[in-house]
Amino acid sequence: MNEYAGNNSLGVVTAPLTVRIERLLPGPVERIWAYLTESEKRRKWLAKGPIASFVGGDVELTFHHSELSEDPTPAEYRKYEGHINKGKVTRYEPPHILSYTWPDGENEPSEVMFELTAVGADTQLVITHTRLASTNSMVSVATGWHTHLAALIAHLEGRQVKDFWADHKRLEPEYRQIMGN
Repeated sequence: MNEYAGNNSLGVVTAPLTVRIERLLPGPVERIWAYLTESEKRRKWLAKGPIASFVGGDVELTFHHSELSEDPTPAEYRKYEGHINKGKVTRYEPPHILSYTWPDGENEPSEVMFELTAVGADTQLVITHTRLASTNSMVSVATGWHTHLAALIAHLEGRQVKDFWADHKRLEPEYRQIMGN
């Protein structure tokens, strides 16, 4: 049994319009930092594109969910293929803290922060996503981070992601329930 197999707890609401999710990831902080900041590594679990290495710099993430998993993208999610998120870096403290704004529809942008802490030979990752516009945004963000982090763990362990969209579909109602929507 893999020690990271139980690494699948649901994210939690820590403040109004704020979601936090934690994972223990295999490998040192520097390795995980590279998967947050380097486009070619990040594309394997989240999205490709540049992230500036300074506060105020641009972030441009292009999502290609069809490349993350062996299963086909369901029709209702195909509209997100090639979607681009544009934001600004708000904190850049390598290799421990990365934060940037995240578009939230027509609303003011939200903000996502990644915190990395060494735990022996592994890394504790904490994602805190704040200033979300609504409960619907919280559900979408929590479900998305949950499934993308499962893809990251699979990739770090050298496994294929076989059920990205199945996990997403399964998790969305669970997040709706715990977030009161």
